[in-house]
Amino acid sequence: MKRVLILYAMLATSAFAYEAFQGPTELLYWDSTKTADGYTFFGVRGTTYLIDMQGRVVHTWPIGTNPHLLDDGSVLDASTDDPSGFGGFKQVSWAGSNVWSYTESRSNYVPHHDFVRIYNPKLGTNTTLYIANKTITSNECIAVGCNPASASFYTNAQMDAIIEVDMGGNIVWEWAFANHLIQDFDATKSNYVGVAKTIADYPGRLNCNLPGRPVQRDWLHCNSIDYNQTLDQIVINSVGGEFYVIDHGGSFLTNNPTGSTSLAAGSAGDFLYRFGDAARYSQGNPPSILANWTESTTGNKQIGGAHHVSWVPSGMPGAGHVLIFNNAQNLFEHTQQSYALEINPDLDASTNNTGGYVNPPAAGYYSWDPGHNSDKAARLLSNQIVWFWYSKASHGMFSHIGSSVQRLANTNTLVCADTEGHIIEVTPSGEVVWEYINPVTSDGILKFKRDNWPMYNSIFRAYRYQTNAPPLVGRTLTPGNTITGRT
Repeated sequence: MKRVLILYAMLATSAFAYEAFQGPTELLYWDSTKTADGYTFFGVRGTTYLIDMQGRVVHTWPIGTNPHLLDDGSVLDASTDDPSGFGGFKQVSWAGSNVWSYTESRSNYVPHHDFVRIYNPKLGTNTTLYIANKTITSNECIAVGCNPASASFYTNAQMDAIIEVDMGGNIVWEWAFANHLIQDFDATKSNYVGVAKTIADYPGRLNCNLPGRPVQRDWLHCNSIDYNQTLDQIVINSVGGEFYVIDHGGSFLTNNPTGSTSLAAGSAGDFLYRFGDAARYSQGNPPSILANWTESTTGNKQIGGAHHVSWVPSGMPGAGHVLIFNNAQNLFEHTQQSYALEINPDLDASTNNTGGYVNPPAAGYYSWDPGHNSDKAARLLSNQIVWFWYSKASHGMFSHIGSSVQRLANTNTLVCADTEGHIIEVTPSGEVVWEYINPVTSDGILKFKRDNWPMYNSIFRAYRYQTNAPPLVGRTLTPGNTITGRT
């Protein structure tokens, strides 16, 4: 196959691959000998696009916030164009007609950010999991052991929950962080650590008196959720710097929603695994300012403000590993870059694959020195991080919010940086082999993007689908022009 190196560098410099204040949008670069051929799917400003490798549009849907392409070619998305908070969901067919909708009617639940359509093996049917902020009153905060000295924060406090609804809109299961708290402040409460025990003895629960981060509105700000069909488990990510694995199958009772919710509220719903910041359960060191006041250390913190946690699907390279976009704005590095991370949660300190979850502190860390040219200090990386990528240039690939990571069939990885509308495909060795800039901006569709604020042409997430992917089989995928009208 002929190598194709694209495209518009002759017209203007890229504002994203290296520093410049203006540059072309859409396809910037494509090495067809190294990419995973297929179609890229993303939603922006009310429209979802499916484009080919050249950026030519092959299909659109009249919806576009955080779209999920389902196996039948329909798209499931938030009901309003704001991933940070919406009332429910809507599903449109390949042709764009409405086929399903759901509205959260409870006033003390606010769906936000993410959701996933799953096949529930115990019900034998499809259901939808979604994240919702659940109101918790000041009295309820204190009742679960939160320090009354922080009571001013507890007004309008919220803790995230996971809700599961069937296709009839019935709630069939619910799990809530509020039921999985631990504390060492009030010995009269049922979730007190106990005699001769500490927070470190409870990695399966969340400390509700985190230093400097008392319970408050949108306390955890969970922003992504995924489901592992093989394990019947859920992974959910908090922007604070951790993700958590929860046993769905072990806390679900068939045709018994009340019993399921009760079971999920107990020990069956405690975390099976967590990763990102062991200091949050007193098994690691937090970031700190060094004595000279000009440098800092990240401690054992691995993640800063991450998004889009997901399992690598069965059949893909790295199947069963966890991918996450580490926005990294809270890692206190001299030069800020975001990272794509791949984690194998089964690795132990000898990097043996145990076949079961290993607590990250038990797996250990190694000192990673990115080198003098990066202007980054050496820091500790978990032995469970088996691959990561970041740009060499500090401005090359950074997004403080949103973003996504997806493993492709040829071992490459698709990475989307939300704030700059920047999508790349990168090889395992770190070579960028496809690069695209979203042309849909707050000023309309533009062939050239000039210097502007973050989110000007943002994309919350992007996905790549092979031509034989179930949603595309049997579809007419005739390419037209690009989004801006290029041929």
